[in-house]
Amino acid sequence: MKEVIKAKQAVVNQISEEIKSNQSTVVFEYRGLSVAAIEELRRLLRKEDALMKVYKNTLVSRAAESLGYDELDKDLVGPNAVVFSKNDPIAGPRVLAKFARRNRALVLKGGIVEGKVLSDAEVKEIAALPGREGLLSMLLSCLNAPVSSFARGVKAVADAKENQ
Repeated sequence: MKEVIKAKQAVVNQISEEIKSNQSTVVFEYRGLSVAAIEELRRLLRKEDALMKVYKNTLVSRAAESLGYDELDKDLVGPNAVVFSKNDPIAGPRVLAKFARRNRALVLKGGIVEGKVLSDAEVKEIAALPGREGLLSMLLSCLNAPVSSFARGVKAVADAKENQ
């Protein structure tokens, strides 16, 4: 009996470490997905450096409570899986939301993104954001636009003086 309790405590500690060490954690229901669909989802998540795990709800609940994420408890009903995103907090939610559009059986329930507990609607909003590379390219284009305009203006003035 004590071995079972120790094994469960080790799993709770492992889940706590995963939640702490990853940028985002998303809980979703996978009831009704075929094995092939789950394998495809795992493959898509691996490409984005995200990991899908299936744990008992009570163990995830204990791990979340130990970290102060008590609100996640309401999402831990039914057959759930958890996705951990290591580098990009948007990667896991984005893959799940895109996959859920094609497979109605997948139901987003909620999650933790950068230390904040989110509802299913908030997870879907975050999934709609562009990825890290997209955000960086948007920032660079915003920074580049004034410099480009200035350079074109200087060139126009230089050309005008040259023609005179």
